Amino acid sequence: MGVNSMGRKFSMVMGMAGMAMTVAFHGVGLAGPAPYSPEEPFIAGVKPYERPAGAPVIREYDKDDAWYARALTGISEPYPYSLRFLEDQGAWFNPFLHPGMPPPYDLRGWHAAKVKAAVKKPGKGKKKRKKKSRKGKRKK
Repeated sequence: MGVNSMGRKFSMVMGMAGMAMTVAFHGVGLAGPAPYSPEEPFIAGVKPYERPAGAPVIREYDKDDAWYARALTGISEPYPYSLRFLEDQGAWFNPFLHPGMPPPYDLRGWHAAKVKAAVKKPGKGKKKRKKKSRKGKRKK
């Protein structure tokens, strides 16, 4: 038996094994998904265009002075006209109302309190040792 015939037999066996595995894996899916039963509960996201019956609805979103103070953090008066969108802001998420990246990208100072706490005050750390002078100790 030559080297070429051994290689051919090996490749045929491997090819047949690969086909068998392909048939086995695809054969599992031939039965199809489980049948639908109307008794199953409503699953959100399956029909995003439908709101489930009895789901809570926000009719009015009250914004007090504390909400405006937080929303306008780091912005000085007079407020730019472009911030009038805050008057129409509802209860949905808006990244403008939350802290973003830390310094140096924190333009509105959301993280300023954290940074001040992290910065050590001078003189409160470890004491530096004075270097001893070697003058006069040299041998001539």
